Amino acid sequence: MKEWITQFTEANPLLTNIIFFALIIIIILIIRRFTMNRLYKQYKSSENWYVTQKIARWMSNVIFALSFIYIFGNDLSGFTTAIGLAGAGITYALREVIVSFAGWFAIMFGDFFKTGDRVLLGGSKGDVVDIGILRTTLMELGEWVEGDQYTGRIVRVANSYIFNSPVYNYNADFKFLWDELHVPLHFESDIPLAKKIILQIAEETIGDYNEQAELEWHKMKRRYRIEHASLKSQVFAAFDDNFVTLSLRYIVDTRERRGVKDRISIAILEQFEKESDRIELASETFEIVHQERRQKTGNF
Repeated sequence: MKEWITQFTEANPLLTNIIFFALIIIIILIIRRFTMNRLYKQYKSSENWYVTQKIARWMSNVIFALSFIYIFGNDLSGFTTAIGLAGAGITYALREVIVSFAGWFAIMFGDFFKTGDRVLLGGSKGDVVDIGILRTTLMELGEWVEGDQYTGRIVRVANSYIFNSPVYNYNADFKFLWDELHVPLHFESDIPLAKKIILQIAEETIGDYNEQAELEWHKMKRRYRIEHASLKSQVFAAFDDNFVTLSLRYIVDTRERRGVKDRISIAILEQFEKESDRIELASETFEIVHQERRQKTGNF
């Protein structure tokens, strides 16, 4: 049996290397599957499961590449000179790919964003659903849909964008945003009463956020050099030639922005309706006058 194997390998060296390489692939895949099944129970409910899958896949790919070079190294020795001469040209042609790969490495081991974060990357806004080697996949937000809601489109952005454009992360260290709601009123309205009603509605609607937001803001202040900002709801007044505008500034969870604004708006309309004799909403009205000129012909 040993003599037959020896004769076969000597007579068919390339086929032997292929079989040997195939066996290595099968063994590595079995080991990876067994290991991931064991780790799944520990990481299945954690965000680390996604990263663990990526690392395991890349480790196995590296082992495959090293095994291929080791097994078929002698057969590839003749191409060393050609590969060396073509290296510069290949590097230039694949410069975008190389930069995107460097971007992937920076994303995975840096602090840019992770899957599940809401980001604005390369001019596209959305939730990160996958971080690939060359591209980051987003579930798109905005565009023709208002209120930071999904459009249904999948956007793939090159990882190289993190090096040459700003990366906006909506919930990296502070998952809240400041939003504003503008309410126009007639000059005859009871402005102090309107401000009181708006502020009371805001506190009733989003008061639950304050404690958690304060805690996260203190963590932000420990990490970054930022000034103190008021996390409580505020109402500011301004006026122009048309009406008085009350602006409600409030803090809201990143993913509940539109729903919260809807609840606040409905509550304000209901309360102002009850106080219609003292508070009146205003609107800017335009009157367009079209004057027709008739040419008199003397036939009338």
